[in-house]
Amino acid sequence: MREQYRSEDFTERDLSPDPMDQFARWFRQVAVGGVLYEPNAMIVSTATPDGRPSSRTVLLKQYDSRGFVFFTNYDSRKGRELAANPYVSLLFPWHPMARQVIVTGTADRVSREETVGYFRTRPHGSQLGAWASAQSTVAGSREELLTRYEELAARYPEGEKVPAPPHWGGFRVVPETIEFWQGHENRLHDRLRYVREGGAASGAAWRVERLCP
Repeated sequence: MREQYRSEDFTERDLSPDPMDQFARWFRQVAVGGVLYEPNAMIVSTATPDGRPSSRTVLLKQYDSRGFVFFTNYDSRKGRELAANPYVSLLFPWHPMARQVIVTGTADRVSREETVGYFRTRPHGSQLGAWASAQSTVAGSREELLTRYEELAARYPEGEKVPAPPHWGGFRVVPETIEFWQGHENRLHDRLRYVREGGAASGAAWRVERLCP
């Protein structure tokens, strides 16, 4: 199974000086085009301290000059792995546009204030779900999960304030590299990668390098 990618050239002169600005450009294009379902879906890859990897799809909820933010149960597999090994990779697979964005960096927990602020914006059912599921643990049955959810729904009916779980919150991925991948015919893809130079503080300098496809 093969697909010939047909698209415009993507060259160094097209790049923003800052990779987060460049990400914002591409994200706006995929978000407003209506081509992609959940364009903020990204694959988050983590690893144990001895190098055993795991990946899953998570929704990006915020990005700015500081990095990329997603939310999860801190006791989940990814939460536990990031606590032990903060190195992480993000992949945005924008296949209909023959594009990918690949991020490597480190993950840190966001502040509790940021977590609570975002939790308040979630639908009521999603707030209850964050309490009902002991994410990544073995469940006896789906009925057990539904029973737990129904108990919480009775305790916190629609319109009732649901507290943010202490074991739930955000991670911010601070990028060290961000690669923008544009597919082309004959597998002669454009791969332009920003590499952070200096510290992780906002405003650090970036070097751009072209990778062979």
